[in-house]
Amino acid sequence: MTIIDEPRIQVVEEHISHIRSGLTSQLPDRDPEETAEWIESFDDLVETQGTERAQYIVRSLLQRAGAKSVGVPMVTTTDYVNTIPVDQEPDFPGDEQVERRYRAWMRWNAAVMVHRGQRPGVGVGGHISTYAGAATLYEVGFNHFFKGKDHPSGGDQVFFQGHASPGMYARAFMEGRLSEEDLDGFRQEKSRKGHALPSYPHPRSMPDFWEFPTVSMGIGPMNAIYQAQSNRYLQNRGIKDTSGQHVWAFLGDGEMDEPESRGLLQLAANEHLDNLTFVVNCNLQRLDGPVRGNGKIMQELEAFFRGAGWNVIKVVWGREWDALLDADTDNSLVEIMNQTPDGDYQTYKAESGGFVREHFFGKSPQTKEMVADMSDTQIWNLKRGGHDYHKMYAAYQAATEFKGKPTVILTKTVKGYGLGPHFEGRNATHQMKKLTLEDLKAFRDHLRIPITDAQLEADPYLPPYYHPGMDAPEIKYMMEHRAALGGAVPARRAQAKAIHLPEDKAYEVAARGSGKQEAATTMAFVRLLKDLMRDKDFGKRVVPVVPDESRTFGMDSFFPTAKIYNPGGQNYLSVDRELVLAYKESVSGQLIHPGINEAGAVAAFTAAGTSYATHDEPLVPIYVFYSMFGFQRTGDAFWAAGDQMARGFIMGATAGRTTLTGEGLQHADGHSPILASTNPAVITYDPAYGYEIGHIMKAGLQRMYGGKHEDPNVMYYITLYNEPYQQPKEPEDLDVAGVLGGIYLASPATVDGPRAQLLASGVAVPWTIEAQRLLAQEWGVSADVWSVTSWNELRRDGLAAEEESFLDPGAVPRVPFVTRQLAGAAGPVIAVTDYMKAVPDQIRQFVPNEFATLGADGFGFSDTRAAARRFFKIDAHSVVVRTLQMLAKRGEVDASVPAAAFARYQLDEIPADHGACA
Repeated sequence: MTIIDEPRIQVVEEHISHIRSGLTSQLPDRDPEETAEWIESFDDLVETQGTERAQYIVRSLLQRAGAKSVGVPMVTTTDYVNTIPVDQEPDFPGDEQVERRYRAWMRWNAAVMVHRGQRPGVGVGGHISTYAGAATLYEVGFNHFFKGKDHPSGGDQVFFQGHASPGMYARAFMEGRLSEEDLDGFRQEKSRKGHALPSYPHPRSMPDFWEFPTVSMGIGPMNAIYQAQSNRYLQNRGIKDTSGQHVWAFLGDGEMDEPESRGLLQLAANEHLDNLTFVVNCNLQRLDGPVRGNGKIMQELEAFFRGAGWNVIKVVWGREWDALLDADTDNSLVEIMNQTPDGDYQTYKAESGGFVREHFFGKSPQTKEMVADMSDTQIWNLKRGGHDYHKMYAAYQAATEFKGKPTVILTKTVKGYGLGPHFEGRNATHQMKKLTLEDLKAFRDHLRIPITDAQLEADPYLPPYYHPGMDAPEIKYMMEHRAALGGAVPARRAQAKAIHLPEDKAYEVAARGSGKQEAATTMAFVRLLKDLMRDKDFGKRVVPVVPDESRTFGMDSFFPTAKIYNPGGQNYLSVDRELVLAYKESVSGQLIHPGINEAGAVAAFTAAGTSYATHDEPLVPIYVFYSMFGFQRTGDAFWAAGDQMARGFIMGATAGRTTLTGEGLQHADGHSPILASTNPAVITYDPAYGYEIGHIMKAGLQRMYGGKHEDPNVMYYITLYNEPYQQPKEPEDLDVAGVLGGIYLASPATVDGPRAQLLASGVAVPWTIEAQRLLAQEWGVSADVWSVTSWNELRRDGLAAEEESFLDPGAVPRVPFVTRQLAGAAGPVIAVTDYMKAVPDQIRQFVPNEFATLGADGFGFSDTRAAARRFFKIDAHSVVVRTLQMLAKRGEVDASVPAAAFARYQLDEIPADHGACA
């Protein structure tokens, strides 16, 4: 007799109707007797020939049904049971009891490390419950699947779930890679320097240990997908054999709500990335409560991944359920499994075996009778699949053997498993950082840790770690398995292979200028990039990455030569095949073309930019994009790239607030340098001319791969403009140090008169030089024009100088670079930019002169460039008037002059004749 009333059953069915494939629900059964015969025949097939043969027959029938136009709905979800039948499970190759013992030690040490981190006077927090529930998922991988870097294949890449990091530290402790003192330095990176562990997987904090930052949820899944693509890219381009390497990503079911977690699944399916496995830890809980209390997250994800073209393996139940499911001849148990929402499953694991007997098995007479002879303890010990070594081993083996598709393993676990009733399955378990003395004793007993009550009672804030010694048979077993798999994981090797950098000849095109023609800096860059890619030794290491605007940036010229990377090649007749710049795809293509997909492009950039460490094969990604859609849209991904110590060039094309005003507000970038300044790994430049770009890129390559810089792990953000103007030839006496340092004198004054200093960057330099001419010819003012190639780097240098002086008060203070460059430059400074005023204002404190800023603050809009610049008061005439105002204030020009200039240039109007305000 069911204990749940009929109305609630109806409500539950309404809530979960979308999670099961309704194969028969929409059709009447016109001959039940015949149906029963077919089902009986199928059951006999399974009994006599096994599930594998039955699968083949069913698939053959489905294929035949399609050929005969018999409509069969797509099976998006299957019953709430394990995907791999018991008779298809492989034998477990290890010693489960030995592995269980040291897994228990790791779980103890992981929890104790976090607990000790909460001791009085420290209180740094940590997450106890994630690894407690996921330990089996990781240990099956560590013992039998994850290949280290010394493996002949080159090793796997494993993206560990960020909140499970204590478990990885606990394993490293058992392996002798970390000491007790190291564990006690958890989350104390500066105060315990030399024995410090970062909270999460942070390669920048532990560059020899962690490879992939993952705790900014959603970044890990998409980076894992593009890491798998990058592995194939290296293979297909003949740079490295990666055929034996596998990418693993461990994710949470709550994390799968992030758009980034799901939004790029099609790439993995489209490119048949069977070198990729997602393991989604379905403990049914987000950080604050159930993921889908009224639904079933495993079923939802099964449908989603299956629809995206992935191979899906569900590991729902442990082996203790096998006999019950085998006895479930009328599907009563499976039906209850299907109908029970996740909120109830969570509650069951926070209660007791008796509660489960009453509220789960008690839903039908058949299931109640199934467990009549079982004790409450036996019912409580019916484990979820993610805690079963055999089930997880079978899933991992099936995933690594499956060909043609990426695989997702959806495995059900209990958050806080084994930590006791205060933790297991509780909504607050994610925020719980420490255990009571009672919890410690119960956890110790559950894990059979040889630690006495007296040891725990001596100081409940500092329970001891446990290690049996490196000579213990369990530790020897563990180390032998890791040695056979190629060494420790995680591990990162930062020493990059030396590569040949381009000769000076490759940069000559940037120094030539554009002659009498006008050319945008975007085009100057593309010409330079083409020559860099032609370099015999270096060119193959360049990885251009463009989301889907290659033609906008003039990069369609790469299509017929470098070609677009596609592991399937080009199997269609291109519509523009007769054109010189025809669209061409190739298995060995060099250009990464992720589509309209900035997030994927940054992930591709990250994978290529860290290849020097991941594969010991340096690649130089050059990501070209609409500047507005860079740091604003994907800033978090760039932060993760910085943490992973990616190297490469980020080219913000169509930069500035007024250069693309026809497109309107959302294309008008006036702030990306400010956003870029928040990322310590990003070196930002805003060049005006092609020759500046050449020197900046040359210096960037030297820094990244020249082998002499103390910090090569940087990304260069270089703005590029789509506005054509004459590109001058590189001056013979060019101040290269000034170009690289951030400021140099680009156009000295040619007349005598009141002095002023005009500082401009990027596209503003040409119209500031026009203002210099107007000031000289119409107002007798002597103004120097300085090209500020980097406001950001000038500020960093200035702040560094201040910090050095602060930390060494007895030393002679170092003068900031911008201050030195402007030493002796008389008169007020007028800073001009096509960005918001905050960009030039970064250096105000380091310039002793009077300082004024002209910038494009506010939202962009659709109009001509000239109209936009007049509106923002940054055009040549506005520069003239602002300069005259500054000089009048100093008494160096007559007080009436600024007003006269304002009236002459009609600054309060935006004339229809836009040439008048150019």
